[in-house]
Amino acid sequence: MFEGILPRFGVTTTYIDGTQIENFERAILPNTTLIYLESPNSWDYKLQDLKAVAELARSEGIVTMIDNSYCTPLYQRPIAMGIDLAMQTATKYIGGHSDTVGGVLSGSTEMIGKIFRSEFLNTGSGVMPFNAWLLLRGLRTLPVRLERISQTTRKVAAWLKAHPRVEAILFPFDESFPQYELARQQMQGACGLLSFYVHARERSEIVTFCESLKHIMMAVSWGGHESLIMPKCASFKDSEFDASVKEHRMLRLYTGLEDADYLIRDLEQAFLTAW
Repeated sequence: MFEGILPRFGVTTTYIDGTQIENFERAILPNTTLIYLESPNSWDYKLQDLKAVAELARSEGIVTMIDNSYCTPLYQRPIAMGIDLAMQTATKYIGGHSDTVGGVLSGSTEMIGKIFRSEFLNTGSGVMPFNAWLLLRGLRTLPVRLERISQTTRKVAAWLKAHPRVEAILFPFDESFPQYELARQQMQGACGLLSFYVHARERSEIVTFCESLKHIMMAVSWGGHESLIMPKCASFKDSEFDASVKEHRMLRLYTGLEDADYLIRDLEQAFLTAW
């Protein structure tokens, strides 16, 4: 969208490190009309200070929009912190069963009304009745699923953090997380996504680890009932792997609705196979 479509309409984008409010202040141009956020993001979970960004944007007459998919509307309420528009990928936690796709956009009556009367009706993105029914089904169990997933994630995260093959974990509600205090301030929960770095010398070791998992599947999505894993090195070749680059040894784990001990046993046998 930012690189391929919007430039054809004369729209430019400036990318910044959103962890510091000063970077937003420096990036604002006379023609800036929108600040687009994702907090946390879905790999290293870096946060933006939503209240601070909302206050800055409002003082400059700029609209703010956030991808709030990581937390869901239950675990983070951006609009209450001053953000104008909150987007959720309903494909993930809201659907909850990996069997439908959808999205939700929330904002003021005036703003949503304007979007509905213009752009929305021209993009063909209306949800089909059956998909809407599946999403309503998911909403009915969303609170209890998030509670179970969160409990499992905390237990798996603690186990990974203590494992000798793991260098470090990244999880917003772990005290080692660089923005832990901010996460506790603006998030009510952290759900099921975490990342970790393994001690690996070769890409093949990470490949063997992932392929040795008997229950946890390799896939890029998350938010459903099943646990998934995705290694960062899946996007490049063996010859491109550099063990000195920490991100090359990074894996993202999503914990689903399975029992925590069941997932830990699967991870342990995969570690033993790979190393």
